[in-house]
Amino acid sequence: MKHLYFIFLLLSIASYGQVATADLTIPQEEIAGFKLYPNPAANGIVYITTDTNGTKEVRVYDVFGELLLTDRVTGKTLDISRLTAGVYMLQVVEGTNAINRKLIVR
Repeated sequence: MKHLYFIFLLLSIASYGQVATADLTIPQEEIAGFKLYPNPAANGIVYITTDTNGTKEVRVYDVFGELLLTDRVTGKTLDISRLTAGVYMLQVVEGTNAINRKLIVR
């Protein structure tokens, strides 16, 4: 009976891992001159700069792939004061280019 529960647990975990929560339709070409600082962030603000410094669509995901924050940045400053300490994935889209980076909040 223990083997049956173990097999059920493994199948449950494997099927949950197949669920895609991120938007995969966005092209993943690198953004020229992309910089994200400070990382790790401690003061509730991070700066995002690129060569063109155009309008950026920013999405912040937790480690489980759940969308926590979306914002449109026209300057260089992103307010992350609503995020608790932890590790996040940041997706930045500028024009037709996109980039994903890890963000650590202290």
